[in-house]
Amino acid sequence: MTWIISYSLFWVSAAAILPPKSRNLGLLILFTGIALPWLVILTAKLVGWRLVRKASARRIPILATTREEEEAYHERARVSPNSEDADWVEVEEYPAGTAPNGGQAPDDWGGIVGFLHPFCNAGGGGERVLWAAMKATQKRWPKALCVVYTGDHDAAKSTILERVAQRFNIHLHSPTVVFLYLQTRHWVLSSTWPHFTLLGQSLGSLVMAYDAFSLLVPDILIDTMGYSFALALSKLLFPNIPTGAYVHYPTISTDMLDSLHVEADKGVNAGTGKGLRGFVKRQYWHAYASLYRSSGGDIDVVMTNSSWTQAHIKSLWGAKRMGRRKMHPVDVVFPPVAVEDLEQAIDLEGPKAIQREKILLYVAQFRPEKNHDLILRAFARMVQGDIKDVKLTLVGSVRDDDDKKKVYALRLLAHDLKIEDLVDFCLDASWPEVLNWLRKSWVGVNGMWNEHFGIGVVEYQAAGLICVVNNSGGPKADIVVESDRGATGFHASTESEYATSFAKALSMSDEATIEMRKRARASSKRFTEEAFAIKWVEQLQKLIDIQQVAGK
Repeated sequence: MTWIISYSLFWVSAAAILPPKSRNLGLLILFTGIALPWLVILTAKLVGWRLVRKASARRIPILATTREEEEAYHERARVSPNSEDADWVEVEEYPAGTAPNGGQAPDDWGGIVGFLHPFCNAGGGGERVLWAAMKATQKRWPKALCVVYTGDHDAAKSTILERVAQRFNIHLHSPTVVFLYLQTRHWVLSSTWPHFTLLGQSLGSLVMAYDAFSLLVPDILIDTMGYSFALALSKLLFPNIPTGAYVHYPTISTDMLDSLHVEADKGVNAGTGKGLRGFVKRQYWHAYASLYRSSGGDIDVVMTNSSWTQAHIKSLWGAKRMGRRKMHPVDVVFPPVAVEDLEQAIDLEGPKAIQREKILLYVAQFRPEKNHDLILRAFARMVQGDIKDVKLTLVGSVRDDDDKKKVYALRLLAHDLKIEDLVDFCLDASWPEVLNWLRKSWVGVNGMWNEHFGIGVVEYQAAGLICVVNNSGGPKADIVVESDRGATGFHASTESEYATSFAKALSMSDEATIEMRKRARASSKRFTEEAFAIKWVEQLQKLIDIQQVAGK
């Protein structure tokens, strides 16, 4: 409402400064200026009402199918008790909640939570957050329905859930999980917008969000991929539907703006702010940052994956959220990591401890920002020195053609650096394969500048690897930090620093190595799946409270 008042005052001022002879023009300007925002709001409400009516027809069969699957599941469990999913037993054994005055108990809430995650089958760290969030939701609110808006048309529900179990060891209760398939995911691909990519993808997310709402309008909408513009559209169309955002990385930040002037290799846009073209790019980025600030102002509950991301989001969205009276502060909810599984699977000492090999392991999706090129060059520099009999293994999922091209380019670079025989590529690895690499590798590598958090780095720590990470972002601020007993890893920024850190990590004494492995594992306990679930339930409860108040 504040923006409408400010907008109206602007047009009143514009009309007032016109000369008396232009009185009619001034009145026309005044009427148009004041009426336009109200016309937009009215149109949005009409469109939202139409979408709710349209989607309600689909809501009924979705709920009916869920009930049928639930009944079939329990019938199978009755006939064959041994086949029952242990995780779902935990859900059913969750202690029943109570509500005052005969109201609905918290864990009896049975609404629909919509998760906007069009690349849910990608298999990366962001997807782990999605599935762990759904798992925590199912445990706390067994009657709730989790709907994922995805563009993965090539994967059926059973295929996706099977991959979730294999890749992340997360087992979801299938009957209360629904996948709705978007037709417009290509609108948010960077390849669709070769120019003005940030703005194009954000506008494309509006098209994709409308597509999602046409399929089903949820009771609560949560974005887990950074589509704040989609949440803004949701709030415009459906003011009473609470919105939440789990922010892995701000779409634009002051660091990104500053990187345009950086000469060193920091970020994929480093040094591109020079000349006339650079000037235009700076102005475009600043204009986009203004739109991004506004898009985050109406989100009811905002979670970030690290203190680094929290600081940037507070800087970008804080003033807008305060002006729009959003009462819940931006909170850090560290991503879930399979710390317990790794501890059980990998012994650091004793007769069961595996003999590690001199392997540098980098687990990351094959994308430009992951900076595989830097790691290859640093590795090549190191092997030219005194360190011998060492290999580099690159493990990651391949999402699309762009990722495939990236892998091909990295293979060519390894060939040019004459290290192709020392570099292994492990594509689309299952969780057992990743676990095997974590068990036998020596050093865990992170190469991304300003990595938002770094789930892979926590996995390194839990597995007892010696970490060499970029001296920035979450790995520096939250993960590879100094403990009371000493360092938990190494930080590096340049090719030379990485090569030196690799050499140090590989040449420490046995005693120093095992002590650092222990410190790293102890540090990783801050990022367990249980810790994430507790925080997630707290945040989702806020959204449920808002939804219930709005429904009265």
